[in-house]
Amino acid sequence: MLKINEATKSFAGIVAVDKCSFEIKQGTISALIGPNGAGKTTMFNCISHICHIDSGQIFYNNHRLDLMPTHKIARLGIGRSFQITRTLDQLSVTENLALHTAGGIGSHLFHPGITTENRLKACEVMEFLGISTLADVDMGTLSFGQKKLLDLGTVLMADPDLILLDEPAAGINLRLLEDIINKLVTLKNQGKTILLIEHNMDLVMGISDEVIVMSAGNIIAQGKPSEIQKNTEVLEAYLGGKA
Repeated sequence: MLKINEATKSFAGIVAVDKCSFEIKQGTISALIGPNGAGKTTMFNCISHICHIDSGQIFYNNHRLDLMPTHKIARLGIGRSFQITRTLDQLSVTENLALHTAGGIGSHLFHPGITTENRLKACEVMEFLGISTLADVDMGTLSFGQKKLLDLGTVLMADPDLILLDEPAAGINLRLLEDIINKLVTLKNQGKTILLIEHNMDLVMGISDEVIVMSAGNIIAQGKPSEIQKNTEVLEAYLGGKA
């Protein structure tokens, strides 16, 4: 489904992603982990073509993502979230969701207004997330955790097949964490493919089919959670040598 082949990206002579290769299988949950500065978010940016790789190839269902503009990548069925929540606080939850379609927020600059179809999709997403009671609430009044949950919702508005999530559990309480875990498992069971960056190891090891470990721009390990937990190089580079 998603194949990264020898992808390399440098900034001002500093190699952020160094000849990285891995594959993500359809209908799985995979985690991309590693210490801060390992190159994880840069890898996401390369996949979504926010960053142009210097060399290598990135394939999605036989499409060369590294040769495509960002808006066309979204239309292939790829959605992603970002570390920092991106919302319009003066609008309601429904309106924020309705602006996130396969065309992206930018598409509404030329076609102002929110369609009935998009509102109905927003209601469907809110029902899935269990937040229908927040439909008319202004985004600016929501808690940080609620906004993180809505991050997942904005991704789902485009009904993507491949979902890229950048730290979906960062800064949220245990109840919301459990909600997000349940939603991710449900999405997997619906046939969605999920690749997430996450520092919460309980989440990573609990729901991932495959774990990919980055350190200093390199892939140092890839395997099942049980294999990664026993990998000496991973323990030294990421877990501080603790078993």
